[in-house]
Amino acid sequence: MPKIYFIIVTYNAMNWAEKCFTSLRHSSVPVHCIVIDNGSTDGTQEYIAGYFPEVELIRSKENLGFGKANNIGIEQAYRNGADFFYLMNQDAWIYENSLEKLLEVYHSYPDKKEIGILSPMHMDGTEKKLDIFFERYLARNTHFNRIFSDAFENTLQQSYEIDFVNAAHWFLPRRTIEEIGGFNPYFFHYSEDYEYVQRISFFGKKIIICPRSKVVHDGRQDFNKTAHIDALRVQREQRYLNPAYDFDKKIMNREFIPKMIKQMLMLKYSAAFNTWREYRYQCSKFHEIIHFRSVLKNTGPSFLNILNN
Repeated sequence: MPKIYFIIVTYNAMNWAEKCFTSLRHSSVPVHCIVIDNGSTDGTQEYIAGYFPEVELIRSKENLGFGKANNIGIEQAYRNGADFFYLMNQDAWIYENSLEKLLEVYHSYPDKKEIGILSPMHMDGTEKKLDIFFERYLARNTHFNRIFSDAFENTLQQSYEIDFVNAAHWFLPRRTIEEIGGFNPYFFHYSEDYEYVQRISFFGKKIIICPRSKVVHDGRQDFNKTAHIDALRVQREQRYLNPAYDFDKKIMNREFIPKMIKQMLMLKYSAAFNTWREYRYQCSKFHEIIHFRSVLKNTGPSFLNILNN
């Protein structure tokens, strides 16, 4: 039986804790679980310790962010001999046969070295519809697969390739951890999964969807999830950090300076000032981005301390 470790980052997770951890107990495939709590103040730590003593609970006094906290859990699971790493959000849970169906796809896949991430089908909190974000990922991937057509004709295949799925439910083989690594600490919260998927693609691995494995993600069901952050800045930094994308100071200058000059000539001084301010910010991050790009271009367990294990 493979050794499967669930890694869950929590922060004030009491709304979902019972469903989340009870679902792991009911899995037809035995699992282990590591929780990294980012300083919850709603009793999450005490609840997990009291009602789910089988969970290995790592308590942080500060909010480490999503990526760094997950990396701590991945390192611990690796030291414990994990064969598979299941990254799951705190507002999520699985069904009894979710892992069983994922493992069927993994073991029957013709070239396991190609697998970067396996993902089940994400249902929303009602458990009656697909998660709205997951549905959007599928819809924009018709060049890879025809999952909707196959579902309509009742001819679903065992698996489908997709170019992105968020990290609410990621099933990672040990080889992925050893060759791709952990999350990039450049991002504190949001976009870590996008950057990770860029590396998956850069190193020739695939994201595989398993339509017969269902799970739940009780996330917000609208398209304003990142409204509180500068979405354009995040998208730009994702691109700068993409090892498949050429990047240097000249490229960055060409992106900002002509735009700023045009705005000035059109007397759009407020817009020009905002462009200048963003340019100054990106200049301040230039050397940090260059450093991370040098790390990301090399295969290996980037951002993880596991080489001596």
